[in-house]
Parts: sequence; C-alpha cells; structure tokens
Amino acid sequence: MKHILVTGGAGYLGSTMVPELLNAGYKVTVIDNFMFKQTSLNHVCHHPNFEVVKGDIRVESAMLPLMKKADVIIPLAALVGAPLCTKDPVGATTINHDAIMMMLKHVSKDQILLMPTTNSAYGTGDENNYCTEESPLRPISQYAIEKVEIEKAFMDHPNSISFRLATVFGMSPRMRIDLLVNDFTYRAVYDRFVVLFESQFKRNYIHVRDVMRVFMHALNNYDTMKGQIYNVGLSDANVSKKELCEHIAKHVPEFVYLDAPVGKDPDQRNYIVSNAKIEATGFKQQYSLDAGIAELIKGYTMIRNSLYGNL
Repeated sequence: MKHILVTGGAGYLGSTMVPELLNAGYKVTVIDNFMFKQTSLNHVCHHPNFEVVKGDIRVESAMLPLMKKADVIIPLAALVGAPLCTKDPVGATTINHDAIMMMLKHVSKDQILLMPTTNSAYGTGDENNYCTEESPLRPISQYAIEKVEIEKAFMDHPNSISFRLATVFGMSPRMRIDLLVNDFTYRAVYDRFVVLFESQFKRNYIHVRDVMRVFMHALNNYDTMKGQIYNVGLSDANVSKKELCEHIAKHVPEFVYLDAPVGKDPDQRNYIVSNAKIEATGFKQQYSLDAGIAELIKGYTMIRNSLYGNL
C-alpha cells in the first residue's frame, strides 16, 4: 500500500483530494498548521489509513520523519494567491519557496513528487495571448514568480510531475470565496452586482474536483507522465471576466455587471491556455463552468460571510 504525504492537506484542494486518496486505498498522512481554524478533514478521521499532524512545513524536524515514510509527496501547503502573498510576503517566501527547497534537499530519487503550480506564470501571453507548456513564462505576482522558481527546481527531480493549474472554482470542505468564479458567484447571490476592471482580460478555469481527479490520474499513469509539466484547465473555459459574468447571469438573472470607468486590476493576467497535452494522456475534465456555478449557488445557501453585520 503506497503511503502519501500531503502537506496543507486541510486546505481548499487537500480537503477535496484526501478523502478520494483514502477511498482509492492509499495511506495518507496530512501535515497542516490549520491557520484558518478549518475542520475540513473531520469526515475522514474515522479512516484507519488516515494520519494527521499539526505542524509547520518550514520546520525540518517536523518534516523529515514524515517524508521518510512517504512513497509519494503532494506539497499543497502554500500561501495561495497574490493578495495573501502581498499581505504576508515573508510568510509567502518561507512557505511557498524556502520550505519546498528544504524538502527537495531531502527527497530520495525513488520518491514521487506531484506538484501544483500555476498557469498564472504565463502573465500576459504572446500577441495572441495563447499559451502552451512551451510558452515563455512571464509571472507578474510574487506568488507566480516563486512558483516558477519552485517548478524549475522540482523538474530536476527524476520523479516529478508539475500541474500548472488554471484558476480553481467549486465547493470544498475548506471553502475559498476569494477565487474569481467563487467570488463573482457570491457577489451575484448576495450583492446582485459587480464592477469589472479590464473585463476583456481572459483566463482559464478548472473545478476543484477535476484538480483532485488529475492527481489521481497521475498516480494511475505515473510511468508515462513523469518528468513532465501539464496545464490543467477546462478547454472550453478560456473566458473573459465579462463572459464569466454572462455565465453567472444565466443562473442569477438579476445579476448586474458593469465596466469600471476608471482604475485597473492589480492582477494583469490575460491569456488563453491550451490543455491539449494533459488531455492527450487520457484525462477528461468532468465538471463544467456552468455546473460549478450551479453548485456554488447551492453552497452559498449555507455560507455567508456575516461576521460583522446584522443580517
């Protein structure tokens, strides 16, 4: 039975992935610092093959014994997204970069590494904004810049696979409302409007459950996929912010979206991504943008950020 170490396993991706890994017959150890006080793995504590450690991936003495037992390492722990990294640049560098480099120092040549990176590394693409895995990387944010450095170091390891993830959406036990599709859908449900900066800027999207599925796919097809980088997104969801709002308005007809007359988005990403390489391995995405929006609307029946306020 393969033993998988998932760092940050109680996060948005991990809390979706860990139950599926257990159901597939793997032993799973999660290390997480539970910085968001999340209880997103409550539902797997009954499983005899599940182990959880409260710890910090930056602490070598915490990581080494866990790494020694692992056949596969999935490093999900990160401060994710440009705003959080801007708010805590020191934390971002030590978690997203330094801790991973420390881990790579101790990985054996036989251990398998499956790494989520980001297609935000493409920045603004070429004159057609079209990007494949071979396209030059032009990362804009600190988050993307450090992910690019990590990916280079990772791909020096013979048993690595890097997944350049599109912007993820969908419900998860450890929910993130700040991701673009999740955020705009939340605004549609509760505010009924959004003001758009650079509404024509395009990016690619992927459902959180399809992210989980691509990691499972890699475990099942590891020999043919290892040593490679793959974009992972929905090929029919290279959409602009305005087009995203049009999708949401099909589900929430009262939703109004307006172009901002002044100002610009600090996130200047604008690209169209090819997912042909991962699809050529036999991977098929299952969850459409519209299905994800419908799911989020259901989820937001249960969730409201109302810590301060009377409603």
